[in-house]
Amino acid sequence: MHLSEITHPNQLHGLSIRQLQQIARQIREKHLQTVATSGGHLGPGLGVVELTIALYQTLDLDRDKVTWDVGHQAYPHKLLTGRYHRFHTLRQKDGIAGYLKRCESKFDHFGAGHASTSISSALGMAMARDLKGDNFKVAAVIGDGALTGGMALEAINHAGHLPKTNLLVVLNDNEMSISPNVGAIPRYLNKMRLSPPMQFITDNLEEQFKHIPFVGESLTPELERVKEGMKRLAVPKVGAVFEELGFTYMGPVDGHNLEELIATFKQAHKMQGPVLVHVATVKGKGYEIAEKDQVGYHAQSPFNLATGKAVPSSKPKPPSYAKVFSHTLVKLAENNPNIVGITAAMATGTGLDKLASKLPKQYIDVGIAEQHAVTLAAGLACEGMRPVAAIYSTFLQRGYDQIVHDVCIQKLPVFFCLDRAGIVGADGPTHQGMYDIAYLRCLPNMVLMAPKDEAELQQMIVTGVNYTDGPIAMRYPRGNGYGVPLMEEGWEELPIGKAEILRQGDDVLLLGYGSMVYPAMQAAEILSEHGIEATVVNARFAKPLDTELILPLAQQIGRVVTLEEGCIIGGFGSAVAESLLDNHLMVPITRIGVPDVLVDHATPEQSMAELGLTPSQIAERVRKSFSPQLSAVMG
Repeated sequence: MHLSEITHPNQLHGLSIRQLQQIARQIREKHLQTVATSGGHLGPGLGVVELTIALYQTLDLDRDKVTWDVGHQAYPHKLLTGRYHRFHTLRQKDGIAGYLKRCESKFDHFGAGHASTSISSALGMAMARDLKGDNFKVAAVIGDGALTGGMALEAINHAGHLPKTNLLVVLNDNEMSISPNVGAIPRYLNKMRLSPPMQFITDNLEEQFKHIPFVGESLTPELERVKEGMKRLAVPKVGAVFEELGFTYMGPVDGHNLEELIATFKQAHKMQGPVLVHVATVKGKGYEIAEKDQVGYHAQSPFNLATGKAVPSSKPKPPSYAKVFSHTLVKLAENNPNIVGITAAMATGTGLDKLASKLPKQYIDVGIAEQHAVTLAAGLACEGMRPVAAIYSTFLQRGYDQIVHDVCIQKLPVFFCLDRAGIVGADGPTHQGMYDIAYLRCLPNMVLMAPKDEAELQQMIVTGVNYTDGPIAMRYPRGNGYGVPLMEEGWEELPIGKAEILRQGDDVLLLGYGSMVYPAMQAAEILSEHGIEATVVNARFAKPLDTELILPLAQQIGRVVTLEEGCIIGGFGSAVAESLLDNHLMVPITRIGVPDVLVDHATPEQSMAELGLTPSQIAERVRKSFSPQLSAVMG
């Protein structure tokens, strides 16, 4: 059987180990060819090929449920569930999603783009099954990196309290999240990997007791206690922690040995209550280059499969915002030992790996634990440090309660740096940075700013580090800057809440925030070709707004347009509209941004065009919005 013939995972049933090994090779070939061509996550999926095949060979996926922790390790799952012939469209507009989506396949039982969710969702499914009197298996596959997230530990704590709720947790332990894991839990798991496999005491023990002369049935009331005691003797010392938490522990199991995996999963399915199967895997398995560079090949842009090298760009690109952020922060930290960079397992993505390399004492990686990261930063701020929490916009949502209670209420000077703010492209709805303006703007004591380009980013980093009156947040987009000149030092901080006029005109006022300032300037040029002259303002701050500049201009010009790369509801445009209303200025206003929709996976350019956020679309919308008024002005 060829992988292309598999449209349902139950087709794995009855296949020999040799046939399953052939399927495994074909999965790796298709995985590598696709990601090399179009880009995507590489190492995670390559590491779970045998795990996926073995698990699905022991389940009936017409009934049984599987949840995957962060869908980028579920590419083999997609290839085994009828998506082989469309897999080449991975992460492309209208193609296969890079993460699990319930609307994409009946086999995607739970969608996930953020880590540490699988055990909670699987436990919910298992409890629903029991409440309805149903009878199917539920499994959660979680990586050791995701196990550092507090939510996963909360779910383990709950599941361990339910000895009659059957749940299988498969721990995919490759010693990595994106970067090497940090903390006590990964250190503990590493000890487990090095332990001898657990030899399980089966229920045959009971029958053996019954055949002991003069004992027979007389030991039955005490039998369970004896069995449990003997079983604990068989558990490696380090595995006993999971046993104490209420789980039956099995492992560690070789994650690339199909026979051993299948036998272990079959045994696990027979156990009552929560079971944890500890599977040791190699991230990037089967592609030597990825095995040797597990951080670099977690995800890749298109690359040459033979050499592993990225396909070169057709023309040189300006530095990315993340690179400029990293370089600037390191420069500032070298002269200020109180600056401490904090990441939640995203050192490479945020650029803080450079800080870790240059100034390791001023760098903290907390693992996948955004809530802890925020309150840790608050504690550092209490003692006079200058914490810089570099967290993607989409992931900072996970620490919202801590931002409110531990930072804003106490007015602590934490500097939040929100990378990947706005449209991020191929990762889809779970990773789009759409909501940070709205969810932070409503919080007392919070200051919000966004740079128009990479040079202003440098100034805002200085501003954020020096601001001590409370929390301050800076959002900046994924991708490259505009190629404007940068400075090595001597950056000046910006006055809080002050905007700047970039272009003057009498017909319409364009207020751009962050990444939408340059599109506003381009739209103004297009409008000028139609005889409409626009004033363009770089707002810089969404909170506090520069009302001293904006309100007189709004009153004078009489037509206002706001532009932002984020959700319109509660965003920058709402802030401007509220300010006009509060100051009794009845001025027509058009808010341009992301409407109340989920932005699916596509290139950023495709998403911007679909949402009407290109300069030409902005210009056309301005003309339509104020057509009668502008005609009168131009007439």
